[in-house]
Amino acid sequence: METTQPIFTPTIARILATVSVAFVVTQLDVTIVNIALPRIGSDLHADVAKLQWIVDAYTLAFAVLMLSGGVLGDRFGARRLFAGGIALFALASLACGLAPNVATLIGARALQGVSAAAMLPNSLALLNQACRHDPRLRARAVGLWTASGAVSIAAGPIAGGLLIAALGWRSIFLVNLPICAAGLLATFAWVPAPAPRPRLATHARTGGIDLPGQCLAIVALTAFTGAVIELRPLGFAHPLIAGSFALALIATVAFLAVQAKSDMPMLPLPLFRDATFSAAVLFGVCVNFAYYGMVFVLSLFLQRVHGDTPLQAGLAFLPLTGGFLISNVASGWVVGRYGPRVPMIAGAATAALGYALLRATQAATPTLALLFPFLLIPSGMGLAVPAMTTAILASVEPQRAGTASAVLNTARQAGGAVGVAAFGALASSEAASHVVSGLQVSALIAAGLLVAGGVLACFIHPHSHRREPVRPAAAVAPSGRGE
Repeated sequence: METTQPIFTPTIARILATVSVAFVVTQLDVTIVNIALPRIGSDLHADVAKLQWIVDAYTLAFAVLMLSGGVLGDRFGARRLFAGGIALFALASLACGLAPNVATLIGARALQGVSAAAMLPNSLALLNQACRHDPRLRARAVGLWTASGAVSIAAGPIAGGLLIAALGWRSIFLVNLPICAAGLLATFAWVPAPAPRPRLATHARTGGIDLPGQCLAIVALTAFTGAVIELRPLGFAHPLIAGSFALALIATVAFLAVQAKSDMPMLPLPLFRDATFSAAVLFGVCVNFAYYGMVFVLSLFLQRVHGDTPLQAGLAFLPLTGGFLISNVASGWVVGRYGPRVPMIAGAATAALGYALLRATQAATPTLALLFPFLLIPSGMGLAVPAMTTAILASVEPQRAGTASAVLNTARQAGGAVGVAAFGALASSEAASHVVSGLQVSALIAAGLLVAGGVLACFIHPHSHRREPVRPAAAVAPSGRGE
C-alpha cells in the first residue's frame, strides 16, 4: 500500500524546496570560505591560525547554539525560528562581505553561525513534521534534503573559486543575500504557520532556554578548539594551552552535571539511552571531523603546494559534488528498503578507503591522481549521512524532532570545528613539506575515524525507519505545527 502512494504532494515538495534553500546557505558557508583563505590571508594579513579562526568562528557558534535553536523551535515554533535565522544570516553575510579587517570578519562569521543554528535544526523539524505520516516518504525527503546540503558543501570550493576569479573573495559572502531573500519569501508563502499550542504558556513560565548549560557549552567547546588551534605554535606547556584544556574539561563536567539536574536541559541526556541515537550521533562526529578537516588541509595543499589559483583548486573538488549528489539521492531508496544500518556501514567503509588513498599524496602528486579518492569519499558519505539522519528521527517521538536533530547537528559541527583545528595544526607551517606531511597524517586519521564510524553503525537498529506505525495521510494537518 505504501508503495502505491505518491512520493510527494505539491505541499511537501514546496516545503522541501524551502527548507533546502536555507540548508544550502548554512552548509555552503562551511566550505566555500576554505578556497578563499589564501586570498583573505593576503589581503587582511592573517596567518594560518587566524585563518583557522575564520573557519571555526562560524562552526563553533553554529555548534554550541544549535541545541538551543532546536529546543526553542520545539517550544515556540520551528517556522518562527527558521525565518528569523534566514533574516539574520543575510545581515551577517553582508557584514562578512564588507569586513575591513580580520577581527571584524571573525566576528561576522560568528554571527553567521548564530543564525545558522536557528535555521538548520528547525529546517529538518519542519520537513519531519510534513512527512510524519509516512516513514518511507520521510526517508526519501530526508535523502533529498541532505543531498541539498551535502552538494552545497561539496560545491563550496567550486563556487568559491568561480566567484573569487570573477568578483573577489568578498563575493563568496555577498552571494548569500539573494538566496536568503528567496528563502524568506518562500517560508512565508509555502510553509504553513504553526497552530496555537496551549502548552507553550507553561514552558514560557518555566523558562525558554537553559542559560547555564548554554554558557558552559560555549566555554567548553571554544576553549578546547582554541587550545587545539594554538597548540602547535605555542606548545602544550604554554600556560594558555594547558589552561584552556583544563578549562574545557572543567566546563564539560559542569555542563553534564547541569544537564543531569535541570528540569529543562538544552541537552536531554535520556536521549542517549537509545543505542541507535547514541551511535548515530557519534557517527556524525567521526564523519564531520574527517571531512571538514581534510577539506581545510586540501585547500592549503592545492594552493600552497601545487600553486593552484582559487578557481583551479575549486575545480579540483568537482568530483566531490557529483559523488554527493548521486549517493545522497540513492540513500533514500536504500534506507527505505534496507533500513539505515546497511548504508551507514557501506558508506563508512567506502569513505574510509578514499581517505586511506590520500595517505600516499606527495608534493608532486598530480591533481588527476586525487580523482579516485575524491569520488570514493563523497560516495560513501552521501550514502551514510541521510541514513544516519533518518535513524535519529526514527529514534525519538515527533515532538522532539527539533531537539534530536539539533543534538545530532551540534555534535557534527563540533566535530567539524575540532577537525579543522586539529588537521589545520598538523599542516599549519608555511613550508610545503610540512603541509604535505600534515595532509598524509590527517588522511590516516580520517580513514581511522570512518572505520570507527562503521563499527558504531553496527549498533544502529536495522529497521529504524519501520519502528513508527504508519499513520493515515490525513495526519498531515494544514496547520503544519512548527515542531
